[in-house]
Amino acid sequence: MDTFLSLRPFLAVLVSAIGAVLIIASYKSPNLREVWSLSAGALKLLIVASMAPAILAGGVIEFTLVTLLPGVSVRFRADALGLLFATTASCLWILATIYSIGYMRSLNEHAQTRFFTCFALALSSTMGVAFSANLFTLFLFYEILSLSTYPLVMHKQTTEAWEGAKKYLIYLVGTSKTFFLAAIVLTYTLTGTLEFQRGGMFTGVDASPMLLTIIYILFIAGIAKAALMPFHGWLPAAMVAPTPVSALLHAVAVVKVGVFSILRVIVDVFGVELMQQLYLGIGTAIVSSITLLWASTYALAQDNLKIRLAYSTVSQLSYVILGAALLTPAAMAGGMIHVANHAFSKITLFFCAGAIYVAAHKTLVSELSGLAKKMPYTMAAFTIGSLSMIGVPLFAGFVSKWNIALGAIEAQQLIFVGVLLISTVLNASYFFPIVYKAYFETAPATHEEEHIKEAPRAMVIPIMITAAATIVFGIYPDYFMKLITLTLG
Repeated sequence: MDTFLSLRPFLAVLVSAIGAVLIIASYKSPNLREVWSLSAGALKLLIVASMAPAILAGGVIEFTLVTLLPGVSVRFRADALGLLFATTASCLWILATIYSIGYMRSLNEHAQTRFFTCFALALSSTMGVAFSANLFTLFLFYEILSLSTYPLVMHKQTTEAWEGAKKYLIYLVGTSKTFFLAAIVLTYTLTGTLEFQRGGMFTGVDASPMLLTIIYILFIAGIAKAALMPFHGWLPAAMVAPTPVSALLHAVAVVKVGVFSILRVIVDVFGVELMQQLYLGIGTAIVSSITLLWASTYALAQDNLKIRLAYSTVSQLSYVILGAALLTPAAMAGGMIHVANHAFSKITLFFCAGAIYVAAHKTLVSELSGLAKKMPYTMAAFTIGSLSMIGVPLFAGFVSKWNIALGAIEAQQLIFVGVLLISTVLNASYFFPIVYKAYFETAPATHEEEHIKEAPRAMVIPIMITAAATIVFGIYPDYFMKLITLTLG
């Protein structure tokens, strides 16, 4: 494996942080502020894309910012798994920014400078996690992400928003400081380093299976952003945030940082062989399956559209973890590609929810009757996102579920094939009623209904792009699968 020394992984992190400073400086000029947001997003995407040829050729790109102790440094490494996540995040940030401009201006929201500043910082820290070369760097940016997204969650500054934001911070920072940090300290004590290693960091370490199992449990408990039960409560509570924030949390940044961090722990901290020896994979698969089914069942009872989507996210995240925990190549590939597939599908759904709120001021599923006639593009995109979440062939979600199912068969764990089938039925049960209402029920004849039309183009265009991407990645998943093949070696 060729190693290249380059500033580019660090620049991918730095560019949106610089953008945040410029956004603050332009607080008196909304147009200039938004130019900085879009420019930083475009530059970030170009930087990430420039690293793809070297990584697709089997190389890695590294840069060390500062070394604090032997084996402890702020160090960046762009590898295949990191590039998968970074490509997804950098593509969606541009679309989320365009969408946010339309959303915030249409509703004449307050504190827009603070909003876009924190938005940029959140993506900077997301890139920091994606390109972390070690546990210390990952933990550093994991924490920055929690703090930078807190103002976004409490943006509305209502009593409900403050309560939701408080729960958000307590869950995420409380678990990371209590469990995640403890796991990192124990790992450093045993290995003398925090650098990720292909095949795992504990190879050749003389440690009892019980201690290693405890460390693994601490990692899983400390990464609450992955929303595994019982550490999932912050996610529905965070739905008090504006819809662009919900889209950011659920598709681009926070939850994806959670599952990506767990992927790093499984692949580069413990390694497949040690996971199998300690039977950690089967335990993780059981927990993720319980989360998957319970959250899907709970979503059925939610009339609030964003809350229904939130519990759907709790469920869908567990596909990533289930795939990784099965420890077979096909299943791990299915879990890894779901990082991208879920991102494009779920951001489409949240974009649609925001468009419905802006154009029709509707937040409940029971209010959506006949909406497809008034908002055909939005509801067509929502239908595409729903079909992907259900796992219908030719949509991105099918690629994930198919590979996880193949991996479960390969692992001779047919019970998890049953979990996938049940979850698919549950997915259909809470998405199809929304589509049915919008297309086949008649809207009430009121003055308000007559004046409903599509949301502003700045919102509809990103929705159509992400919906189209959901179909494209369902038919041509080659780019992401190539990166996953390189990751699994």
